[in-house]
Amino acid sequence: MSAEQLGLLDPSVLDAKTANILYHDWEAKSYDEKWSISFDERCIEYAREKFLKVAPEKRYDKVLEIGCGTGFFIVNLWQAGLVGEAHATDISQGMVDVCVRNGHHVGVDVHGRASDAESLPYPDDTFDLVVGHAVLHHLPDVPGAIAEAFRVLKPGGLFVVAGEPTRLGFAIVGVAKRTTAAAVKTLGRILPGTWLTAESGAHSDPEAALEAHVDLHEFHPHMVRGWLRDAGFYPVNVQTEEFVSGVFGWSVRTLEALAAPERLGVRWALFAYRNYLRLYRIDNAITRRIVPSQLFYNVLFSATKPE
Repeated sequence: MSAEQLGLLDPSVLDAKTANILYHDWEAKSYDEKWSISFDERCIEYAREKFLKVAPEKRYDKVLEIGCGTGFFIVNLWQAGLVGEAHATDISQGMVDVCVRNGHHVGVDVHGRASDAESLPYPDDTFDLVVGHAVLHHLPDVPGAIAEAFRVLKPGGLFVVAGEPTRLGFAIVGVAKRTTAAAVKTLGRILPGTWLTAESGAHSDPEAALEAHVDLHEFHPHMVRGWLRDAGFYPVNVQTEEFVSGVFGWSVRTLEALAAPERLGVRWALFAYRNYLRLYRIDNAITRRIVPSQLFYNVLFSATKPE
């Protein structure tokens, strides 16, 4: 069935899962480019650092990623030596296909399956580690997905998720994004013909209209902690990250979405990435000591299934 037949020009008629499938099948073709995802040392170290913020450094024999996308987390964790046998699921078959292909390019055989995170196609007590990155906020039933992760983990297994937006951090970043967008569009009107343009980034594909309908949640850290404990996980380690770096990163993303693509090159990309890293280090070393944790943009956690 085509996107037009499903009424994508009126996204409100679709349920959340159908919207996520259609949008992410469409976005799979350009997702890595959009989010600057790679499978080289830059992203290997990025994924490794996120993981080790909340989890022990060791090799986990059998690992499942839920909401795998194009494989950023599972493939780069495998390259970092933290993953043995790699399995991946996503509600989008298009994303699963790209994940498997990305794994093949770096030498890992990812066993991919399209499925709901709330109803995983695996027996109880299967995996040593279940991971996710920027997935829970897309799910209609977050506690159900957490309970499924608990079910498929072996006793003593670990559940690790990163990259989920906090409710207050999301609001703060939203102000930065709107301010950046207004400034870029104003400059585009004042200085016509420059590299700033308010029209670039628009899509004619009807699936693009679903982007605003696939992000379903933001989280207070205590909400996540409660769901994990209710599912039976213990101990639970919930942290937050990215305050100044989050504001900077999303301001940069907003500018990039509104800038003429041919005007942004390697020098810009290096500037943005290096300064994000500098601010991320400042957040880790200084900001987290003086700013309340719930104001940071991302929540990440690890949780153990008791023996």
